[in-house]
Amino acid sequence: MPETAATATAATATATAAAAVGSTPAGTVIAESATARGRRARIALRALQVLLALFYAIPSALPKLIGHASAAESFERLGWGSVGMYTIGVLELAGAIALLIPVLQSVAAMALSALMVGAFIVQIAVFDGQYAATPLILIVPLALIAWARRGHNAELLRLLRRGA
Repeated sequence: MPETAATATAATATATAAAAVGSTPAGTVIAESATARGRRARIALRALQVLLALFYAIPSALPKLIGHASAAESFERLGWGSVGMYTIGVLELAGAIALLIPVLQSVAAMALSALMVGAFIVQIAVFDGQYAATPLILIVPLALIAWARRGHNAELLRLLRRGA
């Protein structure tokens, strides 16, 4: 459908007004601003993603994937055995990798948050809350990443629809 002159003028006026007041158009992620402050925020967010990815890959997923005795003991206590241990390890490793892939960052952060809700429930129900604060603490930066990178969700949907 051809764009009318009025529609084009309205779109131009909206973009100009948004630029004049220093705000971002709808759908633009604040952390991707071109200002120096925006660049610093983007770098800090990326560093946080790398740190979380390293945490989920090495001290969290790796012991589960290699069948370390402490991980195996915990999953036996849960009654999930090695299948549960390897499944959680693979999910954590996949989430860690996805945190580093731009189109998957927001979804990965949401998925890891859901995994942390489950970990919190398990800590309370099975392990008497000994380490229940850890999953809750990890949800905070994951929620920040999910929110800040939410603009990539539309791109992911476009890719999924194109492939279907």
